[in-house]
Amino acid sequence: MPEVNVEINGRKYRMACEEGQQKHLIGLAERFNSQVEALKGAVGEIGDNRLTVMAGIAVVDELAEAERKIKALETEVVVLTRAGQEVAAEYEALEHKFASKLGDAARALEGAAVALDETAPLPQG
Repeated sequence: MPEVNVEINGRKYRMACEEGQQKHLIGLAERFNSQVEALKGAVGEIGDNRLTVMAGIAVVDELAEAERKIKALETEVVVLTRAGQEVAAEYEALEHKFASKLGDAARALEGAAVALDETAPLPQG
C-alpha cells in the first residue's frame, strides 16, 4: 500500500492510501491544512488539538452546506423533470389534435372536390 507525507499545521504525517490515490490524498491534506492555517490566522494560537477540531468542524460545516445545496438541486431537477414531462404530454396532445383537425380538413376538401367533379365536369379538350 503506497504511503504519502502530508503536512498539517506544520507537522508532517505519513499516511497510507490506495494505489493511485496519492495525489488525491495530498490535495485533501492541503485543503485541510488551508482550513487550519486560516483558523490559526483568525483565532491565533489556541493549541494544536483545539485548532484541528475547529478546522474539522469547519470542513464538516462546508460539507453540510454542500449537501443542503445538492438536496435543493435534486428537488429542482425533480420539479423541472415533471414540468418537462407535462410539456411533452401537452405537446403530444396538441400534435394529435392538430393531426385530427388536419385529417378532418383533408376529408372536407376531398368531399368538396368530389362534389365539384359531380356538378361541373371538366371540359374535354
